Order: sequence, then structure tokens, then C-alpha cells
Amino acid sequence: MPSAAEKLLARMRQSKQGWGQDDLHTLYCGFGFVCREGAKHRVYIHSKYRDIRDTVSRQGRLPIGYITDAIKKVDEVLRREADNSQKPEGGQ
Repeated sequence: MPSAAEKLLARMRQSKQGWGQDDLHTLYCGFGFVCREGAKHRVYIHSKYRDIRDTVSRQGRLPIGYITDAIKKVDEVLRREADNSQKPEGGQ
């Protein structure tokens, strides 16, 4: 059964309009990102892949670019996880 974050990702792929910061918070946290609160932004850093990060404005409805970036970043996490699961044990 898909998680709430997986369902949200599928809906975001269908329509990138009308999403808010709480939706992105659910998406990012559901895929292993940790949130750091700033004054005007939230910074999300993936717990395993520290180079995958994003900054999200605290405004209400977010522009489409934020959603597009979030989908790309989650896809990168999923790609890396798939690559890691295909490597033989020992990492060679």
C-alpha cells in the first residue's frame, strides 16, 4: 500500500498547481528529508544523501517551480535507492 508521501507525489506529478508548503513538508519528510526551520524558509536536507537539499518559501501557495524541483529531488532519491539496492553486498 502506498504511503501518504507516495500518493502525494503521484498527485503532484498530475498537477503542479495549488500546492502549499505543508504539502511539500509531507512529501519531503515522507521520503527521508529532515527539515530545518528558517525565518522565511524551510530547508530540507535528505538524511542519507546530504547533497540533495531544497529551500522552500513559507508563503501560502507555492509557484510551480517549487513543485517541479521537489519532484526532481525525490526522483533523484528514488534513483539512488534503486541503484544501491542493485549493488551486490560489499558495495562493489
